[in-house]
Amino acid sequence: MEPRLLASLCVLAALVLCFAFLADGVFNQQQHGFDRAILLALRDSRDLSQPLGPPWLIASVRDLTSLGGFTIITLVTVLAVFYLMAAGKYRNAAIVTSAIVLGAAAESGLKLLFSRARPDVVPHLVDVQTMSFPSGHAMMSAITYLTLGAMLARGQTGWRLRSFVFGCGLFLTLLIGMSRIYLGVHWPTDVMAGWTVGSAWALCVWMVADWLNRRRRPGDPPQ
Repeated sequence: MEPRLLASLCVLAALVLCFAFLADGVFNQQQHGFDRAILLALRDSRDLSQPLGPPWLIASVRDLTSLGGFTIITLVTVLAVFYLMAAGKYRNAAIVTSAIVLGAAAESGLKLLFSRARPDVVPHLVDVQTMSFPSGHAMMSAITYLTLGAMLARGQTGWRLRSFVFGCGLFLTLLIGMSRIYLGVHWPTDVMAGWTVGSAWALCVWMVADWLNRRRRPGDPPQ
């Protein structure tokens, strides 16, 4: 087996196992103490409505968390798909569209399956409406930004540029997930689960795109 494929499968298996561990803990309520401790550690013990840090940090975190919301994710996806189509990469455009649309459907299905309530330990600093597990912002940001980062990195020359492009997607994914914990709207295990399943989804998309690219006929432009 090709080393790159073997490494990808090993990472995928590790991500699936991590999600299974987190999901089992949610069903059995084994991680509730860990979740509570993290949320309480980020708040002023004298006033739980006040997060740690200067006032400007709250506004900054609210701005960051919007990058994982429905509106921004949709806008980024549409612009990326138009870019790929303009570059003649129609197959990649179709892969990105399918991955993110199906990922959004999977995220909604998982929330309904687990039906975990939002944290009630600390006051929420933004309005939320849906269930808690897994974090939709963490999952969709991982699916979107890691998929786009991997796709765009494939078109770069040199490992430095590829690492930078993919690293930007990874950095955004981590920031968005952590913002949900800071704002008190998700248990930490919600975010961790969103990261694992979203990363696994993005990895599967990358593997499919890489396999299709290797199957292209000689003379065909890279997709």
